[in-house]
Amino acid sequence: MRFALRRGATIRFMRCKTSSPCRTQPAGRPARTENLHVLELVPLITPRTLKAELPASPAAIRTVVRTRRALAGILAGTDARLVVVVGPCSIHDPRAALEYAGRLKKLRAEVEDELVVLMRVYFEKPRTTIGWKGLIYDPHMDGSADIACGLRSARRLLLEINAMGVPVGTEMLDPIVPQYTADLVSWVAIGARTTESQTHRQMASGLSMPVGFKNRTDGNVQVAVDAMESARRPHSFLGIDDDGRIAIVRTAGNELGHLILRGSRSRPNYDAASIRDAADRMKAAGLASSIMVDCSHGNAGKKFEAEEQVWYDVLLQRSHGTSAIVGMMLESNLEEGSQPIPADLAKLRYGVSVTDECVGWETTERMLRHGADVMRRVLKRSTP
Repeated sequence: MRFALRRGATIRFMRCKTSSPCRTQPAGRPARTENLHVLELVPLITPRTLKAELPASPAAIRTVVRTRRALAGILAGTDARLVVVVGPCSIHDPRAALEYAGRLKKLRAEVEDELVVLMRVYFEKPRTTIGWKGLIYDPHMDGSADIACGLRSARRLLLEINAMGVPVGTEMLDPIVPQYTADLVSWVAIGARTTESQTHRQMASGLSMPVGFKNRTDGNVQVAVDAMESARRPHSFLGIDDDGRIAIVRTAGNELGHLILRGSRSRPNYDAASIRDAADRMKAAGLASSIMVDCSHGNAGKKFEAEEQVWYDVLLQRSHGTSAIVGMMLESNLEEGSQPIPADLAKLRYGVSVTDECVGWETTERMLRHGADVMRRVLKRSTP
């Protein structure tokens, strides 16, 4: 199409009124089209180098291997014990985490014939909008985002906890992080905000441990069932190798998937009808009906006082023969409740969560001992 100008006409150019970069580039220099909002790219230690710096001890490896094997047996139905993932909502103080692990070591030894207890050690926190993202991303809790320090702190803590003989469960959020930590993790959760993500389903298909998929925050359970089906299949996707190089990751699929019911914004879903519906959905998809119940989050209305009631209700269902229930999650800390992160970090209360509310240690002991008593009777009935 051609445009004709009448004789004597002039061309006027409007001044750009937007804030977007639209200045004329110097002749011969192309317009910049990438990294326009990136302030800095900082090289990071490679997974291989960090593992060499902080190698897994034989004791830590034994803890991981033994626990993964036990979990596989429970998911396969050959081990009738109950899995319990218990610990702080998030780790912000390694010293308090080690104290918690020391206490848990003694308690789990008391109940190991009935419960397979793992410590909840969460280093990554998904945020609905903004907020503290966890020890790996901001270990100093001051917005400095010293991720290199965070990765070292996380791996060092995993080594120490596993060396005690206490296995670890965590949420995998960033698909690069597993290269730095996964060798020390016995169980993984894919969170409610990421269960529907193809990236996380692909990642789960290559992980070396059992993976639990949470229902979505709006309560949708089918997306978690779909995620299990996806993760048990082979995938090819982009990732990094131990030397930090971009690589095509080809996976065989992970058959050790299970469902985590965590409630929703509007209602809990640990009741018998919800568990039956979830089991039916898994069966219809050709999956084993293996369900873990999260006693916190939507099931407790994010109130730590309600976690114990959820715990008792679910144990009652298991004792009445609901074998689809294979485990429970519990948010627990040295002290009950939660606290905001203060501007003066010296004012942080020791052993108190900085994210979701947690039950305190005394309540944790009471709940786990009660759980062991219930499961002792269940196991006795199931023994020929």
